[in-house]
Amino acid sequence: MKVRSSRLSAVLLATSVLTFTLPAQAQQADLAAKVPSTVHFGTWGVDISTRDLSVNPGDDFQRYAAGKWLDTHEIPADKSNNGVGSDLADRNQEQLRAIVMTAPADSQLGAFYQSYMDEARLEQLDAAPLKPDLDRVAAIKTKAEFTRFMAQSNGDLGQTLFGVGVLPDFAHPDMNIGGVFTSGLGLPDRDYYLLDKYKPQRDAYRAYIQRTLEMVGTPNAAAATDKIMAFETEIAKLSWPRADQRDISKLNNPMTLAQLQKYAPGFDWKLYLTESRVMSPHMIVGDNTAVKAMAALYAKTPLDTLKTWQRFKVADQASNYLSKRFVDSKFEYTKTLSGAKELRPRWRRGIAEVDGRLGELLGKTYVDRYFPAQSKTMMQDLVANLKKAAAQRIQGNSWMGDATKQAALTKLAKMDVMVGYPDKFRDYSKLTMKADDLYGNVKRSAAFEWDYQLEDLNKPVDRKKWAMSPATVDAYNGGLENKIVFPAGILQPPFFDPTADAAVNYGAAGAIIGHEIMHGFDDQGRKIDETGAVRDWWTKDDATRFKALTDALGKQYSSYEAAPGVFINGALTMGENIGDMSGLEVAYTAYKMSLNGQPAPVIDGLTGDQRFFLSFAQAWRGKQREDAIKTQVASDPHSPRRYRIIGPLRNMDAWYDAFGIKPGSKFYIPPEQRVRIW
Repeated sequence: MKVRSSRLSAVLLATSVLTFTLPAQAQQADLAAKVPSTVHFGTWGVDISTRDLSVNPGDDFQRYAAGKWLDTHEIPADKSNNGVGSDLADRNQEQLRAIVMTAPADSQLGAFYQSYMDEARLEQLDAAPLKPDLDRVAAIKTKAEFTRFMAQSNGDLGQTLFGVGVLPDFAHPDMNIGGVFTSGLGLPDRDYYLLDKYKPQRDAYRAYIQRTLEMVGTPNAAAATDKIMAFETEIAKLSWPRADQRDISKLNNPMTLAQLQKYAPGFDWKLYLTESRVMSPHMIVGDNTAVKAMAALYAKTPLDTLKTWQRFKVADQASNYLSKRFVDSKFEYTKTLSGAKELRPRWRRGIAEVDGRLGELLGKTYVDRYFPAQSKTMMQDLVANLKKAAAQRIQGNSWMGDATKQAALTKLAKMDVMVGYPDKFRDYSKLTMKADDLYGNVKRSAAFEWDYQLEDLNKPVDRKKWAMSPATVDAYNGGLENKIVFPAGILQPPFFDPTADAAVNYGAAGAIIGHEIMHGFDDQGRKIDETGAVRDWWTKDDATRFKALTDALGKQYSSYEAAPGVFINGALTMGENIGDMSGLEVAYTAYKMSLNGQPAPVIDGLTGDQRFFLSFAQAWRGKQREDAIKTQVASDPHSPRRYRIIGPLRNMDAWYDAFGIKPGSKFYIPPEQRVRIW
């Protein structure tokens, strides 16, 4: 997932010295037996014992639904957050570990994991694996050679000022073309370089750069660090604000190579794209004005500064695969972004690496062993019901004209649905993994992933390919591919439980499904038609009414203070907020449809509607560290979890009715001021 630049992806993560050994058969069986089974919540899908009934639900529904849990659960020292999602991810990792630990020692899974866990060898090697790559940087004598090195770094260690990759043509989405975006920053976002409130993180990053340069023997590391920070600060000044980076209208800038060379002189685009192997008849030049400014910056920056910057970038990207001193040094910086106090256990970091690099190979056994066929069938039925509910809500929309409604319904009908795992798993047979060569494994994996991406260049789009591994606790909308994807990893309690009350599955899994469906009709999805082409299929009046509604929603979210002095960016989070709010509305409609006109049963004194909303809130139950919230607000299009509960609910009439929310409650909004988009 890190092969593409983050901006390109937006359009479409020691202790004692231990030598790892694979367990004997008896140990293997014992390990598998200790893997936790699925965790069920309460007797019907929600743990109602976590509620704090002393709280008015209209004042703080997060506490009302899970206040006792919030009071009794601390965030583990090795995490930036905790909650049902992170707990589920931990359980999935234990299942994945059982698979990896029973894999043959000479298999790709076994060899890569062993190479990661062999800390004794990594300590012995220390910085030695870095030397050939650092020597390559030192040998660069011209800007042309540096351009070539940046191009090669797309499938290797190192950094580039211009992220490139493969994506569907915005105008003809059945064909893949190249894309060009800016890159180059080490901190999460431009604001970290430019705003005083991020000075602690900026200082930690500077200290990390200097430590890294010192560890790889760089003369006068302090002065070299000053050069790097000054260079990246200039990049930050030229970079687009994060909210602009997700605006597909602003990113829709097709250019031929000749046009790009004329538009952004000062950089040898032909050399760079040829060496990157990303040549197509035309390309999408995303943040185009930043690309132009960055080319000029490159032209005027001394080669020595560029080489110093690249020397750090190579060592930085390699640091997690070297000895303990490199790992610890990087964590000393990154903990200022996450708030975590300790590194995650090495075995968890290792399993995450295996899943990231061999995800579908590992995932095939994972779904065979842990994903019931019944879950896939039930989830497919649930998605079908959610699509029917979405169609009903589109048809009943009071502010949209018939022509735009029909186009929206056409897009919805053609939206592809993928559940659990790919129809065809990837072939990793050409990827070599060695049990005694972690550094080489990482480099070979990066090259393998780059080749895999480039296989699609200038060829028809394969919409059956997945961008997440089957064990991932997440879901996504494919955007330009008009598809929604739900990995097996998230299809477990409390998100989805075949044995739970219907209200629970609609409130949790249904809200997730609805969220992904309605991304197709958020502020960016509405600019993409049923084929995946970027075009305006709305009438002018409908677009004007839609903008008035999103402006009102953005104003709501921008008023939320997520951490002291840190407010949510309503523009950056607009798409996700629409997905959250509209997805919950669609899930509620689908739940009511599932009752077939009959009243829902009352369980434990709770109505069906109350169980629905409690399930939704429990799916977001959790806590986040303040530093993690600050990083999220600056760089992530998702709102912090507290406002993913409160934000949608306070705009839903059914929530007010279910819990008797009255004027005077903290989050009460008068009916005429509630935002209703879909």
